[in-house]
Amino acid sequence: MFETAELNRKIDKTEYKKQLPELRAALLQAQFALSKSNIPVVIIISGLDGTGRGEVVNALNEWLDTRGLETIAINSLTDEEKERPYYWRYWRRLPARGRISIFFGGWYVDPIVQTVYGKMDAVKLHDTLTHIRRFESMLIEDGALILKFWLHLAKTEQQKRFKTLENNPHTRRSVSKRDWKHARLYNQFIQSAEKTIRQTDLGQSPWLLVEATNSCYRNLTVAHTVLNSLQKRLETPQIKPVTTITNPTTFVSQNSKTILDTVDLTQTLSKKEYRKLLASYQGQLHRLAWAAYAKKRSTIIVFEGGDAGGKGGAIRRMTQAMDARLYQVISTAAPTDEERAHHYLWRFWRLMARDGRATIYDRSWYGRVLVERVESFAQEAEWKRAYSEINDFEEQLAKHGSIVIKFWLHIDLDEQLKRFKEREQVAYKQHKITEEDWRNREKWEDYSIAVNEMVARTSTDFAPWTLVAGNDKRFARIQVLKTVCKRLENIIV
Repeated sequence: MFETAELNRKIDKTEYKKQLPELRAALLQAQFALSKSNIPVVIIISGLDGTGRGEVVNALNEWLDTRGLETIAINSLTDEEKERPYYWRYWRRLPARGRISIFFGGWYVDPIVQTVYGKMDAVKLHDTLTHIRRFESMLIEDGALILKFWLHLAKTEQQKRFKTLENNPHTRRSVSKRDWKHARLYNQFIQSAEKTIRQTDLGQSPWLLVEATNSCYRNLTVAHTVLNSLQKRLETPQIKPVTTITNPTTFVSQNSKTILDTVDLTQTLSKKEYRKLLASYQGQLHRLAWAAYAKKRSTIIVFEGGDAGGKGGAIRRMTQAMDARLYQVISTAAPTDEERAHHYLWRFWRLMARDGRATIYDRSWYGRVLVERVESFAQEAEWKRAYSEINDFEEQLAKHGSIVIKFWLHIDLDEQLKRFKEREQVAYKQHKITEEDWRNREKWEDYSIAVNEMVARTSTDFAPWTLVAGNDKRFARIQVLKTVCKRLENIIV
């Protein structure tokens, strides 16, 4: 690949200055049009040391409006990043729709460097690059434009530049021992980069190899590519959604039984037995929560269920047993304007707690395949591809060491009606009942089908669903506590 790169491509300074005014005007015009669109733009500037990555990024910052632009340099993992799933460091910096983010190297730095230093074998590299492809495809399917540039420099030219910088007292500090160490490993870095680029050179996000010997040619090539890509993308802003589900049909028809029909809603628990078990499991949970904190194992607990299904009551029985410093409860409502400007998983990624803490979700990312599906807030292709996106998200949590526990609290229509009427009659519960709750009852069958498919597609070994019989509140609360304690004990103790 690099052997075929056209070396010594040049543009003299006169031609450079001649092209620049028109180019800058066009870039600003395209960026203004972008700001009115729903397209987020990710630009990755990568390459070996000495290729002028910083100069390219500085030029783009000069030529574009920095109010719609962010430059992101992510280096070694910080302590804060180490205590969260790896991709948290990237997800929280992704651009909103209409904005541009420029990444120095981005998510490609670690695979290349770690392969050179023998910290990543062929199997791990393959898994890492597979995840990168899925990650980029997911962003593109959500409307993002991803531009990836590799700045190439021959070995002799790289060493020449380092020596020139060292001989100048004003630039001597810009060349470190690390730079020379990497220069001595030039061939290994090129081999690692070539392997990485070949396996991530996607049709929707291809790599552009830019010869970096001549700075004028390098800068103009990157800038013209950015401009042409923006203009082309803005001409066709609506990308036809790509469905990643192999079988787009639902698992059941309207008249078929669903997974929820297997839940025995007649199960009950006496008050006496409930009090006894509640004290026992709350005591266990208190101990296990501190044990998880000591071992830096995060716990992600998701509660889903129909309206008045008992989620709030179950969560309160959990938090009563836990030290408030060890958990946070997140009640997921309709996304804000800021959240809608990003991929739907963005708001959940950025809320990831540090290792050792518990995060309890009262509704979650499953809204994409439940309410957004049933109420047509998401297009069909969007919620269909969400199953694989969610599985990938939860797998990343599990690989980091987080314990993912998911509950569906199930009640029948009669019990829901009973609870609705109770809420209307009890003053301190009236805020819990809304017109939307009554309207949702009319779509009970639609939600049942959506839940059935959700459980079937997203109940995995690393993040299984637990279906909770919720008609009897006492039984449901104990089942939840028992499940959480059992999962924690199996992993922590």
